Amino acid sequence: MFDWLSNMSLPTGQRAFDGVEVRFKNSRKEFFRNADGLALSLGDVVATQAKSGHDIGVVTLTGELVRMQMRRKKESPDSDLPKIYRKATQRDIDKWQKCRNQEEEIKKRAREIAIILRLEMKISDVEFQGDGSKATFYYTADDRIDFRQLIKDMAKAFGIRIEMRQIGYRQEAQRLGGIGSCGRELCCSTWLADFRSVSTAAARYQQLSLNPQKLAGQCGKLKCCLNYELDTYMDALKDFPPTDARLHTEKGPAFCQKSDIFKGLLWFSYKDDPATWHALNKEQVLEIMELNRKKEKVASLEEFATSRIEEVEPIFENPVGQDSLTRFDRPQGRNNRRKKRNKRRKPNQKGQSKNA
Repeated sequence: MFDWLSNMSLPTGQRAFDGVEVRFKNSRKEFFRNADGLALSLGDVVATQAKSGHDIGVVTLTGELVRMQMRRKKESPDSDLPKIYRKATQRDIDKWQKCRNQEEEIKKRAREIAIILRLEMKISDVEFQGDGSKATFYYTADDRIDFRQLIKDMAKAFGIRIEMRQIGYRQEAQRLGGIGSCGRELCCSTWLADFRSVSTAAARYQQLSLNPQKLAGQCGKLKCCLNYELDTYMDALKDFPPTDARLHTEKGPAFCQKSDIFKGLLWFSYKDDPATWHALNKEQVLEIMELNRKKEKVASLEEFATSRIEEVEPIFENPVGQDSLTRFDRPQGRNNRRKKRNKRRKPNQKGQSKNA
């Protein structure tokens, strides 16, 4: 996050907010109190208070923006927060890095123990506390898991305190990260702070095909980005005719086959001729529906559409100035001429060498 208040001085008599946002492994962030007034800046490695011992994290936000971030996450700025002990020493950082290097091997061993115990769960991530006294195992499961024996076996194998924490599939994707189908990093692991419910109605409003392989993200749930443009579509649909509208004409009833929300066009076809589509804008459709309410029928869709809708051919411009991808290629005519010249020159040169 960019601190846009860093170059602004506080009003006279006002003290800087002593809250600090600290990031731990992956995207886990927590708020702490800088009770000792340490001079902290973004990127500093600090030792923070934990339930037992201390933890190591990186400062991601300081000052007044922390107060705004706490309100955004519905936390009170005046609440009792754990405090920051000190800036991490080199000894703290070395011990922290040593614990981090053991996480992959311990995660692999924990999965093997869970398979032996036949537990239907997936251990997705392991996070060590900064002092190495405790490890938190994050797992996903469809049903409730009795992992009491698992904790005993892992505590005996690893010699540390074990904490099991169940997370959802979206939280799993947030912790692990990755690249989405759009080619960018996952929104949940970069900037998305909360998970709003996503339903298939969002795809229907945006006229997307209900294909679960295309609509699902790496977490197996519907993509969060389906909600990004939903408000725009909802505003555009306020004065848009319903897609199940039926138009009554003298040639017979007509049904909607396709609609373009932002262009304001709907394509209708007769019941007896479904292969022929007629384009009408939304004003024309609303007018015909109003006439049908009065029990009046229009002559036909052809006359109604051709007399009022004007098709404008799009004018394409070339902003880059490139006419063709082969503009640097040499014309074939020049190449053929050069080949003919070379063929003519070769016997002359041989004759000159013989005469010489």
